[in-house]
Amino acid sequence: MTYTGSDDLTVSLDDGVLSVTLNRPDTLNSLSLGMLELLGDAVLQAATDPEVKVVRLGGAGRGFCSGAGLSAEDQDAKQFDAAAVLNAANRAVAALVNLPKPAVAVVHGVAAGVGVSLALGCDIVLASEKSSFLLAFTKIGLMPDGGASALVAASIGRARAMRMALLAEKLPAADAYAAGLVSSVHAAEELDAEVDRVLAVLKSGPAVALRKTKQAVNDATLTELNNTFARETAGQIQLLHAADFREGVASFQQRRLPVYSDV
Repeated sequence: MTYTGSDDLTVSLDDGVLSVTLNRPDTLNSLSLGMLELLGDAVLQAATDPEVKVVRLGGAGRGFCSGAGLSAEDQDAKQFDAAAVLNAANRAVAALVNLPKPAVAVVHGVAAGVGVSLALGCDIVLASEKSSFLLAFTKIGLMPDGGASALVAASIGRARAMRMALLAEKLPAADAYAAGLVSSVHAAEELDAEVDRVLAVLKSGPAVALRKTKQAVNDATLTELNNTFARETAGQIQLLHAADFREGVASFQQRRLPVYSDV
């Protein structure tokens, strides 16, 4: 099969590994609608491609993914379709979760916002010791989306998920591993070797057993994921039309503290 990528999202298949790379390093791989759509397309295509044994999701440059774009250009009303972005993010995360093959996230630097959802949508999250995880939504008057409410809570439990989501505190790699958010943490110079090792194990493993194991674990732990997508999307669309979001984005762009007004 032939996979379609772009300058901002590269897709390549080599020896059973489909590598999908978020490639917008100047913005720490912030996500556009087009990137999310291509990501979902690639993972859905991989589901039925017999040449793909495992999917690798990573980011170019210094970070994994800083979430949905918040630049003035990204948020231009003529270009920004909130519902379309939310739906595309949900589709991409669901594709990773439902993929009948293993998916591995390689996280170095920051994973924020829906970037956390994409990482946790994968089955194994391999993180650099320099990485960190952040649900920064409340800092701009929003709520978690992309299934994060379910994916984070399923990984680290309600109490820690609440703290991470409500306080928007950055979780360093070591703390993320201790909490159960990621599969393992490695020295930056050793991460690539560990990624290669894990990919080799998975692509040569028993495909049917891997598929059934993945499905069993997800069925036991992510029973609310589809409902979560719906709840988050409905809530987020309301918040995106509120004054607090406009103030949150303005304060982000102007590098100042926000002054919220909504009750």
